[in-house]
Amino acid sequence: MFDDAPATGEGPLSGYTVIDLSRALAGPHAGMMFGDLGARVIKVENPGRGDDSRSWGPPFVGPADDPQATYFLSTNRNKESIALDLKSETGKDTLRALIARADVLIENFRTGVLDRLGFSPATCLEINPRLVILSITGFGHDGPEASRAGYDQIAQGEAGLMSLTGSGPDDMQRVGVPIADLLAGIYGSYGVLAALLERERTGRGKIVRTSLIAGMVGVHAFQGTRATVAGENPQPGGNHHPSLSPYGLFASQDGAVQISVGNESLWQKFAAAFDIDPATPGMADNAERVANRLAVIALIESRFADFTSAQLLEKLSAAGIPAGTVRTLAEVYDWEQALSQGLKVSVDHPVLGDIDLPGPPLRFFDTGADGEVETTKTTHEAPPLLDEDAEAIAAWLTGEPATEGGD
Repeated sequence: MFDDAPATGEGPLSGYTVIDLSRALAGPHAGMMFGDLGARVIKVENPGRGDDSRSWGPPFVGPADDPQATYFLSTNRNKESIALDLKSETGKDTLRALIARADVLIENFRTGVLDRLGFSPATCLEINPRLVILSITGFGHDGPEASRAGYDQIAQGEAGLMSLTGSGPDDMQRVGVPIADLLAGIYGSYGVLAALLERERTGRGKIVRTSLIAGMVGVHAFQGTRATVAGENPQPGGNHHPSLSPYGLFASQDGAVQISVGNESLWQKFAAAFDIDPATPGMADNAERVANRLAVIALIESRFADFTSAQLLEKLSAAGIPAGTVRTLAEVYDWEQALSQGLKVSVDHPVLGDIDLPGPPLRFFDTGADGEVETTKTTHEAPPLLDEDAEAIAAWLTGEPATEGGD
């Protein structure tokens, strides 16, 4: 951390500086995480068009002559923007100056692109030996398929997630968000934080590498060990758990509810609440219920048919059974529980005015004589317009005061 790095307010990374050379989603999501934690994040974009996701839509919002892509808004809060032509000497000089004063550099170019621009990892670490470099690729920086372009849906398929997702083997589905991109950004951020902690001991930075396929394999969890240890080849199981029963989405009189019967004690409680003999042949323990899943689902849905979803949730709660509904996103962002956790934040956008964005998923607390005191960053900046902060960044690099209107 550089002593002259301007603090951006609250957050455990206040005073750290991150240079975000990435575009689209994986790298920008990592950069946004650092911004949420209080770091100063400077987003370096292509002149004229900026980050690819500035043009990803519909939906676009705002005036017809200056439309804003909601995709870009989703992953670039708490950042500044400067446009640099990295093929020009002027652009390269500015990037060198930024690297010299940064703690972290994020890039998700295809393997070799930064090297050809003159900013190989070795060169960046010569400029700043304390720099931590996060490099995100599609398939990894080495290996026989390192040169392949990385796109989320392709990674979901190639790394097996789609083979697990859907209603059945003939209905494989992608996850409804770009989960390969998001997880690569999350894993990459976790790696950077570890490298920054190590830097406190060694005084030196290092390169952290991850990929879309690595993020996908990293969350295979018990499905992975079904393949590597049990020798099974898992397939899509729809809305029911492959190893627990009953555990999934069940039809009600007017919709559906979700239940999670995760142990035998819960099965006993559930059976009593819905007039089921817990020792029914084929249902006496979890292994039997998994083997007879269709019969279990049919029996439960026959009991649920007499109740609305609201009635079921009340009855399940009274019985101590974990249960829930399926909310739309509009419902989530109006849900008091989500709001209480800071999962929606308001920002003032220079074109759109006051807008609401999904909020950061972490909260921080200190403890004292009066108990816990929340120290979570509470003020957030809107995603920047292209090159919005060029003047302020240039002033910071030269040590001159920013002119009126600069940060």
